[in-house]
Amino acid sequence: MNNELFLQLTDTSLKIGLGALIAAVTAWIVLRKANQQPATSARDNRRLQILEEVSTQVGTVTHIFAKYSSLVVESIQFGERWPQARRVELDAVNTELVAEFKKLAEAEAKLLMLGEKNLERSLRLYGAKIAVYRKQVYIGRKDISLEQITALKNTIVQVREQFYDMLSRKYDRLLASA
Repeated sequence: MNNELFLQLTDTSLKIGLGALIAAVTAWIVLRKANQQPATSARDNRRLQILEEVSTQVGTVTHIFAKYSSLVVESIQFGERWPQARRVELDAVNTELVAEFKKLAEAEAKLLMLGEKNLERSLRLYGAKIAVYRKQVYIGRKDISLEQITALKNTIVQVREQFYDMLSRKYDRLLASA
C-alpha cells in the first residue's frame, strides 16, 4: 500500500509540476510577445511620422512652385510692362523655392533610409520636372505659348499625383498594421 500511495503522490506531483512548467512557459511566451508588440508599433509609428514629414515637405515645395509658376507666367504675359515690384516678388519666391529643394533632397534621403526606393525615385522625378519647368519657363521668354506652359505644368501635376498615390498606399498599409 505504501508503494501505491508513493506512486500516486509522485504521479500527482509530476502532473502538478508539469502543469506549472507549461503555465510558466506559456506566460513567458505571452509576455515576450506583448513586449515585442509595442516595439513593432513604435517602429511603425516612426515610419508613419517620417512619411508625414515627407508629405509636408512635398506640400511646401508644391505651394512655393505654384507661386513661382503663376508669377513667371504673369511675367511672360506682361513682358516689358511687368512691374518691378512683381520681379522682386518673383526673385524672393525663386530663392524660397531653391531653399525648399534642399528639403526635398532631405525627404528623398529619408525615403531611402526607410528602404522606399520607388517612392524616392518618384519624388526625385517630381523635383526633376520642376527643374525642367524652371529651365523652360522664365522671365523674358517670348517664344513659349500658354499651351506649352500648361502642358509642362500638367506633367508636373501628374508626377506629383503618382507620388502621392504611392505614398498614400504605403501610409494606409502602415496604418492598418499599427
